[in-house]
Amino acid sequence: MKSKLAGLVGIMLLGLSGTLAWGQAQPVKLRFGHAHPTSDSQHIAAVEFARKVKERTQGMVDIQVFPNNQLGNDATMIAGVRGGTIDIETSGNPFFTGIVAKLNVLDLPYLFENNTHVAKVLDGPIGRSLLNELEPFQMKGLAFWEVGYRSLANSRRPVNNAEDIKGLKLRTTPNQAHIKAFQLLGAAPQPMPFAEVYAALESKALDGHENPPNVMLSTKMYEVQKYLSLTKHAYTGLIVVMNKKRFDTLAPEYQQVILQEAASAAVLQRDLNAKGEAAALAELRSHGMQINEKPDVNSIRTVVRDETRKMFIEKNGDELIKSIDAAR
Repeated sequence: MKSKLAGLVGIMLLGLSGTLAWGQAQPVKLRFGHAHPTSDSQHIAAVEFARKVKERTQGMVDIQVFPNNQLGNDATMIAGVRGGTIDIETSGNPFFTGIVAKLNVLDLPYLFENNTHVAKVLDGPIGRSLLNELEPFQMKGLAFWEVGYRSLANSRRPVNNAEDIKGLKLRTTPNQAHIKAFQLLGAAPQPMPFAEVYAALESKALDGHENPPNVMLSTKMYEVQKYLSLTKHAYTGLIVVMNKKRFDTLAPEYQQVILQEAASAAVLQRDLNAKGEAAALAELRSHGMQINEKPDVNSIRTVVRDETRKMFIEKNGDELIKSIDAAR
């Protein structure tokens, strides 16, 4: 009798331990916000991320995606994640640089050689160390996705070289390197939440902005911009963050699934952007945009690259830049 009872208890404990080893007893619902429309690669990646997490946790972690600023603009969503009112969000790296100054390095003009260089840095130890810098600010960095290579569009004139940028009123991100670069080029940079940009361009309060072609297409910027020049003057990463306390309360197995699938979604999203650029440019042309695919990039690089690096090094030292350059 005692042996049967002991066996029964053992079976029960084994079943219980299996349950505890794989997550919480109750399903977890998480809200994930971003600023872009459902046609954008950011949303496609977010939906796939949510699907895979739900599948791998057998429905125990259910991520609901809220696109198109439904949960607020970038600054509002970041504040929401830090405060715990939003579980997950993704915004461009420049929106985090006021919190972690080291992140400014990623927005330096002409920092990355190519997409392979980007992946080595952002998906490797350098990227993880930068994401970890967010933890004291109540955020768990899950992965770097991407906004992509920024190019310049405006409604006033074609941009063929650095001289053509002078005098343009341009929306930039709040990143110091972006602002400094356009000041050096003689433009009037004006930081502004992305959700406000279209209206500012439509009203002519701004002459132009700088974003990857796929973003210009998904947000219909061609309706208010005539000229696009593929300056590719800076690369912008997209940081996916989660409220740290919320992340820490999840079972370790769930934490690993979330981190792994966030990384997988990064690969998916970058691939979508790379494959979609030619199609995006063709469609922008079909809507009447005049596109200069080969502007004089060297004239722009000569003005901005060294000065913006110098500004970063004065505040943060040169070790991080050297590490990124060495990963080429």
